[in-house]
Amino acid sequence: MKKGYKDASLRNIVKSVGMTTGAFYGYYKSKEDLFEALVDKHYKYILTCFRKAQQEFAELPHEQQPEVMSDISGACMFEMLHYAYEHLEECKLILCCSEGTKFSDLIDKMVEIEVEATHSYQKVLEELGRPSPQIDSTLEHILITGMFHTFFELVIHEMPLRNAENYVKEMRAFYTAGWMKIMGQ
Repeated sequence: MKKGYKDASLRNIVKSVGMTTGAFYGYYKSKEDLFEALVDKHYKYILTCFRKAQQEFAELPHEQQPEVMSDISGACMFEMLHYAYEHLEECKLILCCSEGTKFSDLIDKMVEIEVEATHSYQKVLEELGRPSPQIDSTLEHILITGMFHTFFELVIHEMPLRNAENYVKEMRAFYTAGWMKIMGQ
């Protein structure tokens, strides 16, 4: 946690827990294997939770989607927030210390999923006779990336959970209003 994956040496890791490097290799193949053992299931949980919410939304009847968009995304955000707080150390490892691993792309993957879902939703709005103006792809990427960084700042800074829940409500209101405006809704 202090140095991040990239700068933490295996020698210092094993020394800090009173183990030899040889003993370490009895449990893990590499430093990367150790990091994966610590964070893999949490990384997958967050991505699966987010993908599931997007899929559930996409499977709704098109005429219902505009009515419940905020509800479904909000439930997902709260689920991810509570999960991250229940697994704070592991989630902070992913968010703050994973550079140099396959886990460093969590926000990038979430952005990709959200961009695809946004485009699908724009098609639904068009089908419903409520077309959305085309959003500049660079602006779209910046806004979505900022949204996830804003969300995960709560975890990174370990805001008290009650405050974090209130901030998520306010952030959702802010981003929902902004997206509605940009989408001409």
